[in-house]
Amino acid sequence: MPVAATSLYDSIPNRKWWKEAIVYQVYPRSFKDSDGDGVGDLKGVTSKLDYIKSLGVDVVWLNPIFTSPNADNGYDISDYRGIMTEFGSMEDFGAMLKGMHARGLKLVLDLVANHSSEQHEWFKQSRSSRTNKYRDYYHWWPAEKGKPPFRPGSFEVDGSGWRFDSLTNAYYLHYFSYKQPDLNWENPKLRKEMFDMMNFWFDKGVDGFRMDVIPFISKDTSFPVITQHDIDTKYHGDWSQYLASGPHLHDYLREMDSQVLSRHNVMSVAEGAGVTSATAHNFVDEDRKELNMLYHFEGVSLGYLPGKFKQMGPKGYSLVEFKSIYSKWDGVFAEKGWGTIYLGNHDQPRMVTRWGNDAPQFREPSSKMLTTFLMTMRATPYYYFGDELGMDNIKFNKIEDYRDIESINMYQQIKNNNGDLKEFLEAQKIGARDNGRTPFQWDSSANAGFSNTAPWLSVNPNYKTVNVAAEEKEPNSPLNYFKKVVKLRKDNPVLVYGKYELLDKDNPKIYAYTRTLGDEKILVLLNFSKDTVSWNYPTLKSVSKTLLLSNYTDGSNSADFVLQPYGALVYKLD
Repeated sequence: MPVAATSLYDSIPNRKWWKEAIVYQVYPRSFKDSDGDGVGDLKGVTSKLDYIKSLGVDVVWLNPIFTSPNADNGYDISDYRGIMTEFGSMEDFGAMLKGMHARGLKLVLDLVANHSSEQHEWFKQSRSSRTNKYRDYYHWWPAEKGKPPFRPGSFEVDGSGWRFDSLTNAYYLHYFSYKQPDLNWENPKLRKEMFDMMNFWFDKGVDGFRMDVIPFISKDTSFPVITQHDIDTKYHGDWSQYLASGPHLHDYLREMDSQVLSRHNVMSVAEGAGVTSATAHNFVDEDRKELNMLYHFEGVSLGYLPGKFKQMGPKGYSLVEFKSIYSKWDGVFAEKGWGTIYLGNHDQPRMVTRWGNDAPQFREPSSKMLTTFLMTMRATPYYYFGDELGMDNIKFNKIEDYRDIESINMYQQIKNNNGDLKEFLEAQKIGARDNGRTPFQWDSSANAGFSNTAPWLSVNPNYKTVNVAAEEKEPNSPLNYFKKVVKLRKDNPVLVYGKYELLDKDNPKIYAYTRTLGDEKILVLLNFSKDTVSWNYPTLKSVSKTLLLSNYTDGSNSADFVLQPYGALVYKLD
């Protein structure tokens, strides 16, 4: 991506292409099926590169495409240097990458470095014998020592992160499914394997990695007993903070930078599981020579009830808290480091359902309003495919409709504990990951133009009206609005690098802030409610201003700061 050349941009120190980029995340399984098997693939992505380019984005982040038995849709890798059979071949990958680069798009791959598949040859060898040379590529606990101290296993029915393997009378560690054994980064041979693999992909021309749960790679291999009291007192009840506090984590990330990242002009972003605002700089400060960016979970966790799996409270989330979280995280990177901003991805429900309002009369304006938020904050925006159309949650009624290991196993765990399954299924209509994984909606033909056969996951029934073909023809569609906001960000360096200042922080319906760079100042007003709201802020009402963007075509009485339901207004202050 060429770094834009304007006088205002040129005055900015320490510019980086990845700071100015807009990242568009593609879940390849659900993007476009080229061969009629109901599963999206690399040729499908290649066939739609002109569409991606038309959005104005700069970087495509692909979810895992490596060889995998798909226990967790590619996050269980059995060969880090191969392409998943369902997705195509290495030749298909090369053609896709060439097509992206020809269009000025960069490619970021998903690196799953904390764990592999149980079907990886390393693990097959590791479990075969205690003396096998690959034994120490994974974490083992001999059964003669008794049961190992508890560690959580996120996708397991019993909640345990240890699995007994009778072949060598030992337990192995898995922070997620038992089909995803954790790799032993304490072994320098394993680290060399991973670094060589990363260089392999960079030598092919890949432009970066998004690093799945990378804060979890280091373990205290003495595996001390950790009580819930320990977690409550030191980590505020959050196990992920403990899992992200391995003794050599930052040693390994600096080694990664030395052996791999610093040798290429690439982008690196950590999925910041367990990272807090207090620890973020340990990952991304340039002088530490670790990673470029990370994304946190504090924002997307807002509104869920404590002790309930992804269940929202009856009042939803508080906008005042929402503003507080995102303002805090802007402040974290105000002087050093660089932030990210996102509201949806493959691990989250659809943005408009979770944060806006997917009722028919509000879906489009709230989708546009949320897009405005993402594109006017100081951070690299990560935008999830389909959100530009205003795609919303499918809201399955039965567990049989789900394909995600997380939902299926959590249902079984609740069932085993005689929990409330009806409550769980209702909560999944808002929070389940499969809501964000339904096939992309290209047109009104069968299966939304995604495939000519039944897809791996059901298509949202609203595809006949919410689709690319229809929205490209409609000037005021969410899709065309997305393109306008992207262009606004690109044309105004103040929206990339400008200082952020929150206004009217206690307003329960309006999110208002300014962005300032040099003599330029932009005001953003966002109505997070279904009411028409007049924003009363006397010190700015008298200021000379120019309306740059409104998500309502009539301007929403913008001269008087009146915002229609889920309205968005962007002004240049003169």
